Amino acid sequence: MNPVLLLVDLQRDYLLAPDLAPHASPLIDQAAKLLSGFRNAGLPVVHAWTTVDRTTDDRMPHWKVRDRWQCVRGTEGHQPPEALRPLPFEPVVHKQFFSAFGSPELDRILALNQADTIVLAGLHLHACLRATALDAYQRGFNVWFAEDAVASDDPVHAAITRRYLSERALRFFSVSEILERFHGDAASGDGVSAPATNESAVEPCVATACAAAPRWRAMTLDDRAAILRRLADRIASQTGWAEEITRETGKPIRHAREEVGAAVAQLRAVAARGTGETANAVASRPYARRCPLGVVALVTPWNNPLFLPLGKLAPALLHGNVVVWKPAPAGSSIALRVLAELAQCGLPPGVASVVPGDRSLALRLMAHPGVDAVTLTGSLSAGDSAQEICARRHVPLQAELGGNNAAIVWPDADLPAAAAAIAEGAFAMAGQRCTANRRAVVHREVLEDFLTRLSRAASALSTGDPFDPDTRIGPMISPAARDRIAAVVARAASRGLRLIRPDGPWIHSGNHHPPVIVVCEDPGDEAVQEETFGPLLVVQPVADWNEAIARCNGVRQGLAAALFSRSTELQSRFLDEARAGILKINRTTAGADIDLPFGGWKASGIGPAEHGESDREFFTRVQAVYP
Repeated sequence: MNPVLLLVDLQRDYLLAPDLAPHASPLIDQAAKLLSGFRNAGLPVVHAWTTVDRTTDDRMPHWKVRDRWQCVRGTEGHQPPEALRPLPFEPVVHKQFFSAFGSPELDRILALNQADTIVLAGLHLHACLRATALDAYQRGFNVWFAEDAVASDDPVHAAITRRYLSERALRFFSVSEILERFHGDAASGDGVSAPATNESAVEPCVATACAAAPRWRAMTLDDRAAILRRLADRIASQTGWAEEITRETGKPIRHAREEVGAAVAQLRAVAARGTGETANAVASRPYARRCPLGVVALVTPWNNPLFLPLGKLAPALLHGNVVVWKPAPAGSSIALRVLAELAQCGLPPGVASVVPGDRSLALRLMAHPGVDAVTLTGSLSAGDSAQEICARRHVPLQAELGGNNAAIVWPDADLPAAAAAIAEGAFAMAGQRCTANRRAVVHREVLEDFLTRLSRAASALSTGDPFDPDTRIGPMISPAARDRIAAVVARAASRGLRLIRPDGPWIHSGNHHPPVIVVCEDPGDEAVQEETFGPLLVVQPVADWNEAIARCNGVRQGLAAALFSRSTELQSRFLDEARAGILKINRTTAGADIDLPFGGWKASGIGPAEHGESDREFFTRVQAVYP
């Protein structure tokens, strides 16, 4: 194999775009890691830059229409950041339009290096990278994308592009996988096979679900609710559920036990909502009825591997749907155990099935023509992919996509209580929950006092063995997750942000990462804008209410928000002005009631909320009948 790394449009003018996803900072880090790996291996690197000449005004036509000047030769915006600057012997090809092959020089360089594989990184996946990849594909090259070193300012379009190119045998791998594959190739001629997958299991599971659907739909709501009650009783009476959750995910056992209790309560609450409802009778006058969706795909995360999936599975079954469930790999054993318990509770064969696998299997399941609806909990990028698939197929989608949740702290608040609640919400379970407190928006009048109390409160949260009942801050899910948080902290330090590291007997080995507080004035900073999903809390100082509510709302996501204040006037304003699906007064953003709707606004949610009365809204559809 003769690979060439092609870095496309990693130039400051593009990287400074406010809507770039992912954020420029992790993109630059990953691209730099890939670049360093190629250089260390002695593999060729080519840089492709968009280049505009002011004297000849050779801008693209749509830039001229918008009077847009970017990537002008000789300007700082034309150059990449320092970490991605080309070495003197690395060629730079200049392009006017989208594809890097617009420069004849690129073909000559690739021929000179006898290249057969092009590894692509840079901007934008839906535009210049796509055009370059298709031109390379037409020329017969193998094309690999460094999926964590590419970005776009149009994420749904990027999701379409990823699917379109993947279907044409263009491959997407992480930077680490690419570097490992080349190491294996150099050592043994191996290392380029696709990862193992379970995609062949999707077809029989969906087919079995379709066959089971009529019988399940014909059962009464009371009969379906009875199965859910039996499942709740079995989980409540058995031991080992919490221990299995802790073993699978590293969640502290005290929180795993809380999850099991919440899962049982949720099953009983869902079953109770079905009690007493009757099937639609045939009437002599026109009427409306509710019908199940059919086959529902469940795509669920690892951080609450019992509670969150049952919050989808139970109402889906109650309302007469059949399900195919793709759990996160770290939650697969829990999913298989739930399925076995459901069989013991009398669930007919085929009504629910589990297909363990990776991201590619989830995409295949959602795209299967036999699937009638999708409910998903995951990342923003997972939501973009699901939205693209479901929109193309015209099927309903319910997606909860995490939160970058803020708590406003006002001078009249009970500061000790606020600090304790926010520390618990930010750092317990290592911050690995969607409702965790990611940000604290604090009035400058009490900033230093609050920071002192916050640091003390964080220090009081014990860390250690996740099987120890006293442990509140456990390990992160993986070394990659730990390293991702460490990189965010390192970048924050490099930008001169104030870092507070609470005192404590923190564990620095394995997947553990100690709590970190970052004080940041810039509302556009990466630390503010990106959901870290780890033990990191960003404190944003503000001078007045208008600034506070602007900071609270000033991120893409809108799952949860809180206000710590005794003022009824401010509480009323907060309820009117906060743009999130879950609002709390004098409480941490973390956690939610099982009987209330759970769903985010803005980028945090797609489709109806989960739980409570919202379950019926999503898992059934209205049908008008005219007898």
